[in-house]
Amino acid sequence: MLSLFLLELNWKELLMGHEEWSFLLEIILRTAIMFLTIIAGLRILGKRGVKQLSIFELVVIIGLGSAAGDPMFNKDVGIVSSILVFIVIILLYTIITIFIAKSKNFEKLVEGSSACLIREGEFAIDNFKKENLGSDEFFAELRLKGVSQLGQIETAIVESSGEISIFYFEDEKVKYGLPIMPESLEDSLKMAEKEAYYSCIFCGYTELKTKGNTEKCPKCRKDEWVEASNKRRVT
Repeated sequence: MLSLFLLELNWKELLMGHEEWSFLLEIILRTAIMFLTIIAGLRILGKRGVKQLSIFELVVIIGLGSAAGDPMFNKDVGIVSSILVFIVIILLYTIITIFIAKSKNFEKLVEGSSACLIREGEFAIDNFKKENLGSDEFFAELRLKGVSQLGQIETAIVESSGEISIFYFEDEKVKYGLPIMPESLEDSLKMAEKEAYYSCIFCGYTELKTKGNTEKCPKCRKDEWVEASNKRRVT
């Protein structure tokens, strides 16, 4: 049954669609032209258009990719029209970049702005909510930079490119802070089992507590805590 199906299968249509085999050579030529056009476009955009993309620059790159992709293999899309799209995108990029250089407000509107996420080892809660970051995702970013607890961090800033910049306390100034290792937040407490430093799992607020009821966090009014850590970074 399977062998009969394979014999009756239209292999040419499966492999080539409705195009002729001769179109393969045209695809090679089209791809080469658009490949060179992409390189030329990125050279015009400059290094900043390739490295550390902002939202605006990412839109430009996606636009260039879309304009370049179709004419590589689609006979109905002409190369000249795609190159025209390239030119328009590059012109728009240049014009918007000029306005960005002249106006800080316009720059913030187009590219966004940086925001402080951690200050003195605790979350800047309002900014963190605005950035729409999940805590697990953020903690993973911090762990990749060698952070095991928030008390190691003086300031953490999310840049307009999405990168996170971290400024650390010196080793002798590292504070007790919220531990961020994968299993450290699973066993939250509402009662302190011993006198120790505890951190609010929601905002990172840390204080020394005696054995007994931990009460609500004075910063965010949540009531779940974990024992804090004062480990230093290992670099």
